[in-house]
Amino acid sequence: MIPAFAGTPASVRVLVATRPVDFRKGMGGLAALVKDQLLKDPYSGVVYVFRAKRADRVKMIWWDGTGLWLLAKTLEQGAFSWPKVQDGVMRLTPAQLAALLEGLDWRRVQQTRRTRVPQATA
Repeated sequence: MIPAFAGTPASVRVLVATRPVDFRKGMGGLAALVKDQLLKDPYSGVVYVFRAKRADRVKMIWWDGTGLWLLAKTLEQGAFSWPKVQDGVMRLTPAQLAALLEGLDWRRVQQTRRTRVPQATA
């Protein structure tokens, strides 16, 4: 099952490489970047998000347990709202990723707070 980013469960981890990458790379090249530069496991079930120098492009890789997915998107108008360019990665929630992929400002997405279920008293 490919993650439906607009409705991805909260348990899915999303990591964004903050430095732009060479967009000629395919899934093997991006997996090697995850392993060698980000020091992470590209086959762990984490969604890894990459940006191009042009802010209107995004690529993602994701291991579903049977194979590696490569997803790509180019906005027709406008640009993605990317985090500050620096070394390393940052974590987004699935809701923030959905906003990013829609071309919205992912920083405005509020994380839902977990509330405790009231307990009945005897």
